[in-house]
Amino acid sequence: MQFSDLIQNDKILRAISDCGFETPTPIQAEAIPAIQTGRDIIGCARTGTGKTAAFALPLIQRLEDTWTAAREIRVRSLILSPTRELAIQLVENIRKFAVHTELTTLLVHGGTEYENQILTLREGVDILIATPGRMLDLIERKALKLDQVEVFVVDEADRMLDMGFAPDIRKIAPMIPQTRQALFFSATMPPEALSRATGILQKRTHIP
Repeated sequence: MQFSDLIQNDKILRAISDCGFETPTPIQAEAIPAIQTGRDIIGCARTGTGKTAAFALPLIQRLEDTWTAAREIRVRSLILSPTRELAIQLVENIRKFAVHTELTTLLVHGGTEYENQILTLREGVDILIATPGRMLDLIERKALKLDQVEVFVVDEADRMLDMGFAPDIRKIAPMIPQTRQALFFSATMPPEALSRATGILQKRTHIP
């Protein structure tokens, strides 16, 4: 199997080639077509197996194929990460995959100034990568709305839920349209962590 069997957008395929990827990993080969169906997904695979690309590539293709000029305070997709360090890694990888597209990305996390983040949000963002605390702060400041989010991703979902972010995720979920797609990816998904996500994932598919 080749990436061209999974991804139909030439701009994204060029970025994949730029990254030196040759063939999809097992999690990518299974998750990408599943995500493309529009269903909610729980994806589990050990660290280093390409989980980020497994959800980022179909996300970027969806947003690119339906791209329109940015609108004020619009966020089309939201990716939550439990720590600043992981969020930084995420945005670096996603920008590599989206480099040949018109999509805009924004990283928000604690310990940075609000002003530039607020100014960027006012112009509209296609992909927002955030830690929960800073994102909720921006919502309280009325600098961010989630009512146009098409895809909601929780990365390192097991760590996110184990670190006490379940209440934040439950607070965020009602702010997002019911028609959104939800993707939870992590190295593991123990039953107790999965139970905390009940009500957010609808008609979910488990991979593997």
